[in-house]
Amino acid sequence: MYEFIEFLIKNQNMITASLSVHIQLVVTAVSIGALIAIPIGVILSRYQKVAKGVLGFAGIVQTIPGLVMLGFALMLFGIGKLPAIVVLSVYAILPILTNTYVGITEVDKHYKEAARGIGMTTLQILFKVEIPIALPAIINGIKISTVYIISWATLAALIGAGGLGDLIWTGLATTNDYYILAGAIPAALMAVIIGAIITVIQKLVTPRGLKVRG
Repeated sequence: MYEFIEFLIKNQNMITASLSVHIQLVVTAVSIGALIAIPIGVILSRYQKVAKGVLGFAGIVQTIPGLVMLGFALMLFGIGKLPAIVVLSVYAILPILTNTYVGITEVDKHYKEAARGIGMTTLQILFKVEIPIALPAIINGIKISTVYIISWATLAALIGAGGLGDLIWTGLATTNDYYILAGAIPAALMAVIIGAIITVIQKLVTPRGLKVRG
């Protein structure tokens, strides 16, 4: 244990830099995923017959192994952060898309009818009734995506994107457990802490009388 602590102190700049890059990759990918998934989820809630096909296709893409996707991105965009962000963004879409679609389609029709009865337009109902009620589900989708991406981002080191994966793969290549732990422990803690923070936000935005979905 003492030797590992000594290793951390000695390499704290490298570990901090890797953690910073990892956070950048995760935040960028999840943000892009959310910007794509939420509007599409809203649109699909209006075209539910089309939604099954779109969600099915997104689910198929999600099952493609990360290394395969990174390989395709490497061929298209070269080495670095760009291909990693493209792939991670694609993986971030499905949970947010699904939760947005389900959250909006499951809004009780009585709320919408009441809103329509007091003269609200379709857009007003969407932004003042449907999205606020569906927001906890949407945020839950963002939480799921974020936790997944924190894990998947470790693969990004294989194509030169950096992050905590650099430490893990260095440790695997050199059979040095300290490097592996220095990359794996911060990634695990990051997933737990960010997941907890998003859960708190989810509870705060949940309208009274609605149950938070885990």
